[in-house]
Amino acid sequence: METLNGYNTDKFEQGLQALGLSLENEQVEQFLLYYKMLSEWNERMNLTAITDFDEVLSKHFLDSLCLVQAIPNLKGQKVLDMGTGAGFPGIPLAIAFPGLDLVMVDSVNKKLDFVRAVVEKLGLSGAVAVHGRAEDLAHEKNYRKNFDLCVSRAVADLAILAEYCLPFVKNGGMFVAYKSAEVDAECERAEKAVTLMGGEPDQVLKYTLPGTDAGRSLVCIKKKRATPRVYPRKAGKPASDPLI
Repeated sequence: METLNGYNTDKFEQGLQALGLSLENEQVEQFLLYYKMLSEWNERMNLTAITDFDEVLSKHFLDSLCLVQAIPNLKGQKVLDMGTGAGFPGIPLAIAFPGLDLVMVDSVNKKLDFVRAVVEKLGLSGAVAVHGRAEDLAHEKNYRKNFDLCVSRAVADLAILAEYCLPFVKNGGMFVAYKSAEVDAECERAEKAVTLMGGEPDQVLKYTLPGTDAGRSLVCIKKKRATPRVYPRKAGKPASDPLI
């Protein structure tokens, strides 16, 4: 498909089809505007080491959308993207599911300036960017146990992520971590942290990123019990002293 600025999106369309997603032309245009903004802003700040058009579409956009293999429909869910960086996976999910109730959190405000600019340019109603650390926000009543789903992509070891993310999830909700194919040992190390945070392993979905030979995993953890109030610990502690 030839679209904005003559970019060929055939591989992207094939990847979407492999994921069972069908997007309107307007949504594909939004992805291309996102790519254009990412390229332009990346010249001024370090947003991503991946800049090639096809690689961004596969390794960032399609990779973010692979969540639908574990959770096919996000409509009606309140979603938190922890450590969103340049907007992954939050913005691709917001494009694919218009009006998604989405909060994207990062501790680096400069990156959130970019995320906010993309949200405004693409008209992603329902998506907001919040500056802060997980260790602090998770103790605020407007955030703690307030989300149906928390996602995090390429942020930290799973034991650390469990302490960052599960306090935000309401009982019955889900935390999904985007991981590489080799994740079994990491899941084993995280068992203590997951249990302490009130979570239970649900499934580890292993797959190949569409259009590539790269292996990926989605680690899905169900929130079963309330997280004790002492967690997460003070800023920096989960990373320096993980619960393993």
